[in-house]
Amino acid sequence: MNAIDLFEEERKATVDGYRNDAEFQSLSYAWRESSMAKRYVYNFDWLGRPIIQYPQDIQAMQEIIWSTKPDLIIETGIAHGGSLILSASMLALLDMCEAIEAGTSINPAESKRKVIGVDIDIRPHNRDAIERHPMASRIQMLQGSSVAKDIVEVVSDAAASYGRVMVCLDSMHTHDHVLAELEAYAPLVTSGCYCVVFDTFVEDLPKDFFKDRPWNPGDSPKSAVADYLSRHPDFQVDKEVEGKLLITVAPDGFLKRA
Repeated sequence: MNAIDLFEEERKATVDGYRNDAEFQSLSYAWRESSMAKRYVYNFDWLGRPIIQYPQDIQAMQEIIWSTKPDLIIETGIAHGGSLILSASMLALLDMCEAIEAGTSINPAESKRKVIGVDIDIRPHNRDAIERHPMASRIQMLQGSSVAKDIVEVVSDAAASYGRVMVCLDSMHTHDHVLAELEAYAPLVTSGCYCVVFDTFVEDLPKDFFKDRPWNPGDSPKSAVADYLSRHPDFQVDKEVEGKLLITVAPDGFLKRA
């Protein structure tokens, strides 16, 4: 066994050990709950734009995008745009690395890789900052409800011209809304790619943890995921992703299509 394979085997054994480490898991969940109450998740930027995610989930997204190499990433929920910028920058890196491997030059204007972001309210200062960002040429923003028929049709029509499609759902976190998003966008995900449903951890928090939000245990992204998966066996939860993160807002939310 070579050194690289040995490292991978040792790392897998470490991660596998976490499954039986109840104390470590409990500490991780407790820290997640405490840190969420202290707004820790708001502390980070990606290439200059606020990205309201845990560093662990940012790392997970980087690994997933690199390994699956999507041509289109569809995101619901824009906020300050950090997640759009993360996705766009990863697609730019994919193009760069493929050009280096092929021995060709890079022309960003000719790249077909793209991010589509949907939000019911794109605030003017956020739109302006995203449109002025160096990654802007790879980003298309649509304002409207992510489950509105006209928005879904625009996104679906766009997805039809791409080879590999990934979806990230991070807007309204109620059961009905997330389920409607899954019904609309999960079918666009191509084989071997992911639909990532964020904030499934709402299901694991105390009732009324988010006092100014309508979601709660039983009415959460995780309950919507369970509902959707019961009728769509072509998607499976990738437990390996959260198994090594431990601290994530998306437990049972990394859905991989067969």
